[in-house]
Amino acid sequence: MNTNNPMPVIFFGHGNPMNALQSNGYTKGWADIGNSIPRPKAVLAVSAHWYFPATAVTAMKELRTIHDFGGFPRELFEFEYPAVGDVPLAHRVKDLLAPIPVGLDESWGLDHGTWSVLCHVFPKADIPVVQLSIDESQPLVFHYELAKRLAPLRDEGVLIMGSGNIVHNLHTYAWGKHPIEPFDWAVRFEEKVRKQILLDDVAPLIDYELLEGDALLSVPTLDHYLPLLYVLGPRKEGEQISFPVQGFDGGSISMLTIQIG
Repeated sequence: MNTNNPMPVIFFGHGNPMNALQSNGYTKGWADIGNSIPRPKAVLAVSAHWYFPATAVTAMKELRTIHDFGGFPRELFEFEYPAVGDVPLAHRVKDLLAPIPVGLDESWGLDHGTWSVLCHVFPKADIPVVQLSIDESQPLVFHYELAKRLAPLRDEGVLIMGSGNIVHNLHTYAWGKHPIEPFDWAVRFEEKVRKQILLDDVAPLIDYELLEGDALLSVPTLDHYLPLLYVLGPRKEGEQISFPVQGFDGGSISMLTIQIG
């Protein structure tokens, strides 16, 4: 991989796992990304749904498709994304993050934050995938600083992806079938995040409550927000920023995709 043209880093707003089975504006946008970026050697995925008190990477060749949800149609539980793992990449991640202890996990697999997006980005499932967990016991600055250490992977042909949602409030989500307009507070918070990213001013995104008023409604829990920091950390100075997928689902879920590079 030419170091003058590193792989992009991309944050995906993954939203409802049913997107795996659907064709809509979000999934078409994800497919367009897969067709437009250089073909990666592997994907390192940081998903909101592997959120537990440790840092670990999947370190096995065979990856199970984890159906980590309830109340959805049987066909979603039967969905498989048969990508393989990349054990050498797992060890590379462990080395890059030292001296932070990183567990080499052989039990997790791919959760829906990863496969519901990748099944559209790389529908053939022919790119190896490694997942990196989010340590829920650590402060936000820990995750940003950890993510910086992953930057060399971009020059090695690895696509670093974060999968969550900048605004993720299920308590206010409209579960009915009729689309609704996004809540004003959700739009305002997303706009503030976009502005800070474009300014390359990360400090208010790490201490996101500094964005005031709308932050606690938009980010009631950190699990879906933290993958954003894993995309901002490996950013190189002056890189192009784009938002190839936009929109809100259910009024309170931001589907914004952020591509750096």
